[in-house]
Amino acid sequence: MTSEPKPPESNSDANSHSSAALPVVSLKAKSDRRVKQGHCWVYSNEVDIESSGFRTMTVGQQATLHTAHGQVLGSGFFNPHALQCGRLYSRQANQLFDKDFIVRQLSKALAWRESCYEQPYYRLVYGDGDHLPGLVVDRYGDTLVMQLNAAGTMAALDDIVQALIEVVKPKGILLRNEKANDIEQLQSHTEVMFGEVPDTANIIENGVEFIVPIASGQKTGWFYDHRDSRALLANYVRGKRVLDVYSYLGGWGLQAMSQGAASVSCIDSSGAALELAEAAAKLAGVGGNMQFIKASAIDALKAMVKEGQCFDVIVLDPPAFIKRRKDQRSGEKAYHHINQLAVKLLAPSGLLVSASCSLHLPRQELTKIVQVAAARAEKQAFIIHQGGLGADHPVNVAMPEMDYLKAVFARID
Repeated sequence: MTSEPKPPESNSDANSHSSAALPVVSLKAKSDRRVKQGHCWVYSNEVDIESSGFRTMTVGQQATLHTAHGQVLGSGFFNPHALQCGRLYSRQANQLFDKDFIVRQLSKALAWRESCYEQPYYRLVYGDGDHLPGLVVDRYGDTLVMQLNAAGTMAALDDIVQALIEVVKPKGILLRNEKANDIEQLQSHTEVMFGEVPDTANIIENGVEFIVPIASGQKTGWFYDHRDSRALLANYVRGKRVLDVYSYLGGWGLQAMSQGAASVSCIDSSGAALELAEAAAKLAGVGGNMQFIKASAIDALKAMVKEGQCFDVIVLDPPAFIKRRKDQRSGEKAYHHINQLAVKLLAPSGLLVSASCSLHLPRQELTKIVQVAAARAEKQAFIIHQGGLGADHPVNVAMPEMDYLKAVFARID
């Protein structure tokens, strides 16, 4: 896929402040505590609707946020039709979300990643964690893949692209908004925004090479968030039989095989993903002892239990079973189900790695699910490690909502 390059535009305004004041959004009295403590999200029941003319604002409107007493809390995007109606990107008044501002934030984000990782494979931008709300950018060497999930960010799309070109100097930038967002008035949209974007890219994670589908894979193509937990797994796999459930591109399984596992079986419902995982295994010279099973995870686990199969290490890394609060009960039931099946397949003193990317499943609840799965098999679970987001996913400590990822490493006796 190709697109004509768009050269970066110059702008000498170092501060990027508006010469004219932005509109003002005021909070109700006693509704500013969270924001003062560092939270970047504003909810509609906190806004003084009448005094700020909030209902007349356009979706994605840039504005300055004030307390009820006129104290400046910052600048952000606002959406009068949303429950989460504001997202702050700066603690300054009248700060425009323009190219100069974006360049400054991108430069900080890039410097941090380059200090943490030797190779250019990481999440370059993690939304509010990099003062760029509504923007996610993953880096695959010279290729960038981004998602925009806020109207205010989408309105600045051209500035974002130009800033990425200036700061990162990629060969290609792909926009991948797979799903429409009616509240933010965003359509599903995939487009090459700059240069050339290949169908696949080779990346290296924890010393292992993978083949990532740039335009056709899940989300932005690869999941960098479990990088640290996958590295930790290497300590427990030498000479072991490993089962990687919801394998996708073999992130857990291929790294386990490369670290000396005796055998690895990868299960996923996507044949295309498994083909790339198998190709990467052959590229690494470890394909001989790896098995790639195209099947529903539940069906495959049930069949393995019936056959009496046994594994020393099992990794469960499913998609989010709880996407909204109304999915809580059914989602928790699904987590219980897969964990109970996995425990039945574990050898004595086997290791279960149970992961979740569901924001609405607290870490302690995932731990309880593992505990219940062990108890129902008349065994006990012992937590040996708990994993989460890596350094390329910085979490604002005032915003626990950003810390969605969990991985529980449990020895089951």
